[in-house]
Amino acid sequence: MKLQTKIPLEKQSENLIDYHSNMLLIGSCFVENIGKKFDYFKFQNTQNPLGILFHPKAIENLVSHAINEKVYSEDDIFFHNEQWHCFNAHSKLSNTSKKALLNSLNNGVKLTNQHIQKSTHIVITLGTAWVYRSINTDEIVANCHKMPQKQFKKQLLSVDEIFKSIETLVDLIRSVNSKASIIFTVSPVRHIKDGFIENTQSKANLITGIHKFLNQKLSIVNHQSFYFPSYEIMMDELRDYRFYAEDMIHPNKLAVNYIWQGFQEVWVSLTAEKTMETVDVIQKGLQHKPFNPNSEAHQKFLQNLEAKKTQIKTQFSHILF
Repeated sequence: MKLQTKIPLEKQSENLIDYHSNMLLIGSCFVENIGKKFDYFKFQNTQNPLGILFHPKAIENLVSHAINEKVYSEDDIFFHNEQWHCFNAHSKLSNTSKKALLNSLNNGVKLTNQHIQKSTHIVITLGTAWVYRSINTDEIVANCHKMPQKQFKKQLLSVDEIFKSIETLVDLIRSVNSKASIIFTVSPVRHIKDGFIENTQSKANLITGIHKFLNQKLSIVNHQSFYFPSYEIMMDELRDYRFYAEDMIHPNKLAVNYIWQGFQEVWVSLTAEKTMETVDVIQKGLQHKPFNPNSEAHQKFLQNLEAKKTQIKTQFSHILF
């Protein structure tokens, strides 16, 4: 008896992720869910240097600013609710210190630039096609920072606008890195605050825009660009509220693990999977709380754990526990 309609997944044949890979993950909060998995298994990765970015125009702006080495100044930030903010960055970068915010912004841009150039894999997760345009500047913002809504105009990006944004950011990436695999995915997190029907419109435009880009005639530009069905796995294979967190919107830990397993099946090399097993043993060992810390058995356990850590460190010097 089949209790699920499974989405067929096939392992990539080229440029699989291993412990020599460098990854840059940009986009919605689902990036951080997958990023935590990469962190846990000690892969080399960098996540959202300017914080969570929900829509394609925000990601395009980050990539453009990174490639063009933008330097943020006081003209790019503003003071609101006792903190300094930037419309191009997530509120987690906001700070009571103007200097600290500018340092975070410029360090984030430099970090993005460095990782775009050296990454073997760039994962871009789009969360919504709804954007807010500043009435004052006519520019689309990445984050409103709880400014009065009357200062913005809300609009839905069209399929063509999303396609163009994706095309532009891929062109920018390819101008400095022609070899990286670019993996697009749509966040399974539903943006219910926009409205149920509006959320469906948004996800539909994102998916159609991505596939319009991927399905165009193969060229150097979109070669090595791919789609991973995070959204489809959540909506189809995991269509039950037991896979959601208490807010009934975000995937819970079980769902994240399930989607991660699918991503691993497609993108992680078999050799790396063996190393992941050892890393997992070490991680669980480090979390272990002994009943008797001074016992001979526990001391032997610690010695074995140190031996495993040394073995991993010998193979991959970047791995630290």
